[in-house]
Amino acid sequence: MDSSALIAIIVQIITGIIGGQAVGAAIQQAAMSQLPKIISGAVGGVAGGTILGSLLGGATTGDPAAGGAAGGALGGLLTNAIGGAGGGAILTAIVGAVMKSMNKA
Repeated sequence: MDSSALIAIIVQIITGIIGGQAVGAAIQQAAMSQLPKIISGAVGGVAGGTILGSLLGGATTGDPAAGGAAGGALGGLLTNAIGGAGGGAILTAIVGAVMKSMNKA
């Protein structure tokens, strides 16, 4: 594993956790503890960053020669950050909704 791939995953995890925390704070009725928000944010961040990178043509590699739509290392990091935050937020919202419906039963 090269360093650019490792940096991409780290950025996706961190921004996914940030996105998950933001959604968890905004949706108080989910009553999620920190651990589910962190885990779902991190997993969603990696998934979201990977999906967005695939849609943009490999921009998550940070390699301009790879032909990514964002181009360059900065564009790759930006793509990873946006995809990570979005994916973390989405998955945390889904997990929160599931946990809320389970608590009603």
